[in-house]
Amino acid sequence: MRAVMFGAGGAIGNALAHELAARHEAVELVLFNRRPVAAKVAGQSVRQLDMQDERKLALAAQELQTVGEVDFLIIAVGALHGVAGQPEKALAELSAEKLKWIYEANMVVPALLMKHFAPLLPRERRGVIAALSARIGSISDNQLGGWYSYRCAKAALNMFIRCAAIELRRKHKSSIVVGLHPGTVASALSAPFQQRIAPEMVFAPAQSAKKLVEVLEHLEPADSGCCFAYDGKVIAP
Repeated sequence: MRAVMFGAGGAIGNALAHELAARHEAVELVLFNRRPVAAKVAGQSVRQLDMQDERKLALAAQELQTVGEVDFLIIAVGALHGVAGQPEKALAELSAEKLKWIYEANMVVPALLMKHFAPLLPRERRGVIAALSARIGSISDNQLGGWYSYRCAKAALNMFIRCAAIELRRKHKSSIVVGLHPGTVASALSAPFQQRIAPEMVFAPAQSAKKLVEVLEHLEPADSGCCFAYDGKVIAP
């Protein structure tokens, strides 16, 4: 089995790599990350990649074509806060800079990764693309408002996943394209917000990764285009 992961240096990405390696002794893992990271699991190949440079994405995908088909493409990238500040609580806090930064990190980069790497999926057998999304991207589930940029970017990602699933099914009959909601994970991304959440609902990265891989391994082609939570339940659009 061959798996390619983007965002391997993050808490969830790193944990997912370990979980896949633990479950599949013969798995070949190709890990991409924006910053250099050291290989921590046998069979890993770690590569640095600027995922905001589409030319470099195209070159990396071309290089992988020589290796062969890929069973899992896992996109564990995204951002909630950082250079653009904290999530907006009110319309007055919106800015073009924040909207563009959050949208690029959570929707544009995953979309371009799928564009260039989806052709590596098998044509005649099961292949999975999974991108980290969030329940907060559900329009029907939104009862609180706020967090404008992040909510909108994840909602856009979920729609992109749906569109990509429909197209890929035409050439890759057994392909599965899904979004994954990992829950609240103890990481730098969620650190400023964990105090508002019950302790039992804040997962260690390894705990979340175990749940997510279990979800992935039970998916069927009919599930393609949906967003799944860590407990295997479909998140409403």
